Order: sequence, then C-alpha cells, then structure tokens
Amino acid sequence: MREAENIRQLLALQPDYMGFIFYEKSSRFVSDELDEDLLKSFPFTTRKVGVFVNATAAYILENYKKYNLDYAQLHGEELPDFCKNLKHKGVNIIKAFSVDEGFYFGKLQNYKPYCDFFLFDTKGKERGGNGTTFDWSILDKYDNEKPFFLAGGIDLENVHNALEIKDLKIHSLDVNSKFEISPALKDIDKLEELMSIIKPEMVEV
Repeated sequence: MREAENIRQLLALQPDYMGFIFYEKSSRFVSDELDEDLLKSFPFTTRKVGVFVNATAAYILENYKKYNLDYAQLHGEELPDFCKNLKHKGVNIIKAFSVDEGFYFGKLQNYKPYCDFFLFDTKGKERGGNGTTFDWSILDKYDNEKPFFLAGGIDLENVHNALEIKDLKIHSLDVNSKFEISPALKDIDKLEELMSIIKPEMVEV
C-alpha cells in the first residue's frame, strides 16, 4: 500500500494486516508518499507491516518508529543474529522465505526464537509479488511449530484451496499482485470479494 485514499478505502474492509514496502528496488516502494499521520491513526485491529529487504537495522528501526509499525517483515537473506538483535530492540518480526522444491526447512530452527511468524512465498525473479503459486504440498516438510503467512499468487480462484489446508498452522493469507490495479494500488472491489470468502480468516494486503 502507498496512496492515502487507497489505504482509507482498504481500512473500511477491516483487514487484519496491511503491508508497506520499504525496498527501493520494488515498484511498490513507498518512497515519500506515505502519510505518516494516517498510519499513526490506524485502528488497533489492523496491524501495519513494513517490508524490508537486506536493510540495515538502523533503517528498519527508523521507519518502524516513524510510522508506528507493528511488524517488520524481513524478505532478504537476513541471518538469525540479525533477527535476534532487532527483536531485542523491540521489533516484532515476520521472516519471509522463498520456497521451492529444494528448500531446506531445517534452517528455520535458528530463526524460531526471534521471529513471531514465518512467511512462505514463491521463489521467483522478484522479492515477492511475482503473482505465482508454489506447490503447497512442499509445506508438508515443515514441522508446523510456528504459525506462518502463506503468500504467492493467491487469488479469488485458488483461495478456496488455501483455506482447505487444515493440518498446517496458516496464520494469515498474504495477497498482493492478484488484487492490484497497478503496483501498490489495490482493487478494492476484488478485495471486498476476497474478504467475504475468507472471513473470519485473516488477510494481509
């Protein structure tokens, strides 16, 4: 999300999470467009997630405090010690991992003490927002100890399949490119339809 009016329209749908991209190479980069006062006026029921890719701790902390974020989603190659240091500074962490058939779930063990949630996304050319779905059966290899966000190409056609995954701790569905008019501009009508399908499930947009 980026534009103030679009943010207000989405808030009316009462999503559980809303994401903001703090990564300059992304077409969804917030740049200087974010309305600081608007973000600080969010209801408690919608948590604000700042998405960072291999950013410095200082940059993350600066924006975490400036916009009163609730979570930092780390979408790069951040190591467990980096997560540990941020956690000790009071940052709630969602650690994202790009998943394919060769993904080694064992490496998550060192992240668990310092992350509130994991996020599993499709491995692609971009850092998320590729609009493609990975083979969700790969998640059968996950030990299912920590709740996670499921991301990657979720749309109105396949969301039912995601909701039918009963044996995994899916905390929320993360949707993005399939519900955009243009990068960072969401299609509110489509999201309203999605919310009618997934409630009382959670969704991040």
